[in-house]
Amino acid sequence: MKSGLYETLERIAVTIESRKGGEAQKSYVAMLLAGDEDAILKKIGEEATETVLAAKGGDRLHLVREIADLWFHSMILLARHGLGPGDVLAELHRREGIPGLDEKAARKKK
Repeated sequence: MKSGLYETLERIAVTIESRKGGEAQKSYVAMLLAGDEDAILKKIGEEATETVLAAKGGDRLHLVREIADLWFHSMILLARHGLGPGDVLAELHRREGIPGLDEKAARKKK
């Protein structure tokens, strides 16, 4: 990944973190973080559905925009749990080179 792109994820994560405890009337992220987790989960479900529909529609730009929304809301959920994009990237790094079926089978054994 180009370092500038990773830095973008980190800057977004820092911004999300800075919204914790902020005024919900002034910040969408603060509003989601102030509410119960179900609001974030519902939003992720909506964005996942919109991503699927965009993929089925074949419009590449629409698909990219919907995945950006999905990633953004996933980052809000991560922040709620004290996690960030580095945690997800570390897990992807751990899995790199492990055949998908083997990795999935290993998770089932735990």
